[in-house]
Amino acid sequence: MSDDTMRLYNLRVSVHEIRGRSVCGMSVGDFFEVHNSDQLSVPEGKHFCFWAMQAVFPLLAGKMRRLPDGDWLEQDTLVCCPDPEEGLIMRIDRIGEVELRTTDLT
Repeated sequence: MSDDTMRLYNLRVSVHEIRGRSVCGMSVGDFFEVHNSDQLSVPEGKHFCFWAMQAVFPLLAGKMRRLPDGDWLEQDTLVCCPDPEEGLIMRIDRIGEVELRTTDLT
């Protein structure tokens, strides 16, 4: 890796558990992915709740990077949806690594 490149993880955010009722219509196993630092995709014909996404977005930039072993974000993978009636728990998984040129990003 040269000075103008960096390695980031691609991520999958999936519905891990629903402890309440799924008002938004999601099911365990539904997911979205982020590739190449900024490309979000949802499988064709599926959806992912906007409000659940907004709960997990602040953590994604950190999860894309290798962090020190003792860092809480390196260890933790579960995030709660903000709707308490749903009790929707999401899991962030690293699904691959990509090398990007820093000059290609802003």
